[in-house]
Amino acid sequence: MPERVDVLVIGGGPGGSTVATMLRRKGWHVLLLERERFPREHIGESLLPASLPILEELGVLDAIRAEGFTVKWGATMLWGTEQEPWSWYFRETNPSNPHAFQVWRPRFDQLLLENARAAGVDIREGHTVIEPLFEGSRAVGARYRTDRGAEDLVYARMVVDASGQGAVLGRRLGLRRWDESFQNLAVYGYFEGARRLAEPDQGNIFIESYAHGWFWNIPLSNGVMSTGAVVDHQVGGEGIRVLGLGGYLDEQIRQAPRTAAMLAGARMIGGPVVVKDWSYVSDAITGDGWALVGDAACFIDPLFSSGVHLALTAGILAAAWVTTALRQPELAAAAGRVYQDLYYRQYGHFRAMAQLFYASNRTVDSYFWEARRLLGEDDRRTPRQAFIHAVAGQSPLGYERAVLERGQLPNAFTSEVAEVQAAREARRTRLTSGVLAVERATLRRAPGVRVERRPVLAEGEFVPGHVLITAGYPEGAPCSPLVAAVVLLIDGVTATRAIVARLCAGAGPESHPAIARAVHETLRILYVDGTVEEATPEHTPRPDGPSPDR
Repeated sequence: MPERVDVLVIGGGPGGSTVATMLRRKGWHVLLLERERFPREHIGESLLPASLPILEELGVLDAIRAEGFTVKWGATMLWGTEQEPWSWYFRETNPSNPHAFQVWRPRFDQLLLENARAAGVDIREGHTVIEPLFEGSRAVGARYRTDRGAEDLVYARMVVDASGQGAVLGRRLGLRRWDESFQNLAVYGYFEGARRLAEPDQGNIFIESYAHGWFWNIPLSNGVMSTGAVVDHQVGGEGIRVLGLGGYLDEQIRQAPRTAAMLAGARMIGGPVVVKDWSYVSDAITGDGWALVGDAACFIDPLFSSGVHLALTAGILAAAWVTTALRQPELAAAAGRVYQDLYYRQYGHFRAMAQLFYASNRTVDSYFWEARRLLGEDDRRTPRQAFIHAVAGQSPLGYERAVLERGQLPNAFTSEVAEVQAAREARRTRLTSGVLAVERATLRRAPGVRVERRPVLAEGEFVPGHVLITAGYPEGAPCSPLVAAVVLLIDGVTATRAIVARLCAGAGPESHPAIARAVHETLRILYVDGTVEEATPEHTPRPDGPSPDR
């Protein structure tokens, strides 16, 4: 009889091992099929500080620290308007996680897979999924082959495709849509004996823009440098056809003087390799009995070292969706939309910042950069307000906002960012100077602000909750019951004191001061953010009776 499990995970990279670990913790019988035997080669060595809390949640962070990977304190770049390299450090915006790691991916991925195995996941390496199995439109398992040639079937209540850019299930369903904004390719190799940056930047990723694109240089703990060139896919493809991979990479290195200096006397010990499948998204990442994770779902230009972070994030969210779909099938469709919204919100952040990054670079003038400058100025598919909000008000995941400050952004965009920042600062000044006291104010919601009931992430699955829709978050941001209640009570005529009184009703007197403080702090944050605004002077009577302050 064919084997039957609760969840089949295809692929054992960071996304696959993460989703498998989290699902096993929920008690599901999880089978993970991985075509390679680890350790296996893989590109993408540079991590972000935002990934460290996820690695800690997985229980693997201590093992990663013990491995002795290179500590990455920030980035050093030749990019923007400056003709000399400059450095930026994570501690400037992320004091709780002031560093990340430059990892050797064969070992890093193996640590994550071993962690999943220790959690109780049934992991079978050397098992290649030949095709997913369907009953009608529902995914029900897969046919696979072992590296000894034997074939078999496995049936599952849920199938998770974490098979990387091969996207076993995603390609079968025809979900992939290419992103025309990033028509690039990469050629890379590993070099022994390369020079590193001077202290304190010796662990930084070094990014150098040059005439035909840009280089990454990532120092690894084993004395190896990962170096790759990102170039236009048509120009690069033609160059590779004429010169071959090795000749083309050598030619690009010669044209990037600082990268060439770092590699002077170094010896290539791995590669060269070309990556041609570039930026894309999937039209859907959940469906009847299936979910996509990591590169199987989407891939974005590697400028911000976002690949592993997106895979880890997707693993956490997909595990929550699978658990929800298995336990509460009636919530599956709505929770699937939330999973896709949350995941693509992070993807969209990196995409928007990369688009602006390319548009803002003025260190070089060439076909490559001029084409991308025009694209960055003309593309309007991502809402401008979301761009502005990300730059003006939100914390970066890596070093993306800092780099934008070094570039030359389109004038219209720069002025709109300045307007948003000035408006936020003016509202903050009104609060700190005492001109506006939210405790005594009457506020109204800004245009378009509303609260909706949607599934939200809680304790490893999706549960009914609230999201706040604003101009900066048109897709909605999960909010607490208190925030939802406060926003719903703000109507332009009810004063803050009356809102506090209503929220205190039914609660013991000892809790009233804490409720009042929480409401006031919530209103201050919402006011600075522009979610709520001043409505009428203090003590404005309600239309249907006396002042609510009385």
